[in-house]
Amino acid sequence: MSKLTAEAVFKDFTQLESSERAKFFSLLAEPRVYGGNFSHDEVFGHLAGGEFTIAEAAEYLGVSVSTFRRYVAQGQIRASSEVGRSHFFATTDLKAFKRAVQDIKGL
Repeated sequence: MSKLTAEAVFKDFTQLESSERAKFFSLLAEPRVYGGNFSHDEVFGHLAGGEFTIAEAAEYLGVSVSTFRRYVAQGQIRASSEVGRSHFFATTDLKAFKRAVQDIKGL
């Protein structure tokens, strides 16, 4: 029995008709190929030590930039670092704040 290799699969793939190649990619896109449910860490784990700009942080929290600035002015969220006039916010702090807001809202 021969061992299946990536090179062999690719060679076979290149010999398929274009409609079959398209079907192959649509099958790969189905959630069942990847197990369907992903944890938060599997999707966003690479951001664990990262920092967000004000605009990115607002988008992550699902609020407007002005609402996010209000949170900062009220001391609900603190910048983890500053470069010039730009403020950056730790991903872990934003995640904790988002969970706290969701708990209050009962989500």
